[in-house]
Amino acid sequence: MSRKCYVTGKAPKAGNARSHSMKASRRTWGVNVQKVRILVDGKPKRVWVSTRALKSGLVTRV
Repeated sequence: MSRKCYVTGKAPKAGNARSHSMKASRRTWGVNVQKVRILVDGKPKRVWVSTRALKSGLVTRV
């Protein structure tokens, strides 16, 4: 299972890392997600949730 936010759907993004000579090599930017227990349909479930969703109060932790 990928580290993708259960609430907002945020997922890792890909792009190029550029050296001083501007040579490109592929890299990924991860998402700041934490594994937390939240209420999903009234039942506790352990899922990956982004810190933005946690701070903004989009989820109710158990």
